[in-house]
Amino acid sequence: MNILFYHPYNDAKPYLEGIPARLPGAKIRVWQPGDDQPADYAIVWLPPYEMLAGRKDLKAVFSLGAGVDAIVAQLRERPEMLASGVPLVRLEDAGMASQMEEYASAAVLRYFRRLDDYQRLQQQSRWQFLEPHSYENFTISVMGLGILGASVAQRLSSFGFSVRGWSRSKKHIDGVTTYSAEQLPEFLNQTRLIVNLLPRTPDTQGILNKALFDQLQKGAYLINIARGAHLVEADLLEALDSGQLKAATLDVFASEPLSRQHVFWQRPEITITPHISAITQPQTTMDQICSRLLAFQAGEPISGIVDIIKGY
Repeated sequence: MNILFYHPYNDAKPYLEGIPARLPGAKIRVWQPGDDQPADYAIVWLPPYEMLAGRKDLKAVFSLGAGVDAIVAQLRERPEMLASGVPLVRLEDAGMASQMEEYASAAVLRYFRRLDDYQRLQQQSRWQFLEPHSYENFTISVMGLGILGASVAQRLSSFGFSVRGWSRSKKHIDGVTTYSAEQLPEFLNQTRLIVNLLPRTPDTQGILNKALFDQLQKGAYLINIARGAHLVEADLLEALDSGQLKAATLDVFASEPLSRQHVFWQRPEITITPHISAITQPQTTMDQICSRLLAFQAGEPISGIVDIIKGY
């Protein structure tokens, strides 16, 4: 079994050692430009077009992430990049759900307990009591109810918050009031804090915009831990200026790394983190990919196969 590996900036060593340890007899190599030697499988993140195009020997391509919007966009534009019938398989959780739960919980509780406001008071050397938020007036709405979104919604519900969830098709999640695509206005009504965990698709690009912000409670909060392309940046700034939004926590951006000249750095209402809400964990990732690869090779059904039309 020959496996191609490509990641533009992560260290390949853990995978070059860990994959053969899990798949005895497998040979894995890092793809280099001009490499046209045979390969049965590819394990990739942001693969160049020339890595996959023309390879008729590939049986499946495994992504090193749960989000596959970048490679899906490539395939939509140039479908010949991947031979017909070759599945693209994305990660499901692989240790990311618990990280997303931690990040979202920390950001939510920071706003709920008004720690962001107290931090600003500290910077002004002001000792001042602030009226606390109440659970009754702090409805949290989670956009996107895949494995990660559903996990975050349930964790936030466990704190005692009223939590809503919105997805393309309605889902049942214990402790969460769920809505389907056509129920977006009802889902947004009276929302005090919104968490975005949607996949990036043509339908969801730019969904965090003025029209959406205007349907939230005045003084609402935004947490975006999905994709930067979901957010219309000018609309966020306008909503902060008007007071429609009070603050935002952003872990993802349209262009990464975020330019040092970007206006977001100058806005105290915006908390910025460098795309770390859920970091791929090599050992857990390899466990999942290798188990699926073996199942696929044995002709067994596997989960995580991407629908290129839907984008996830």
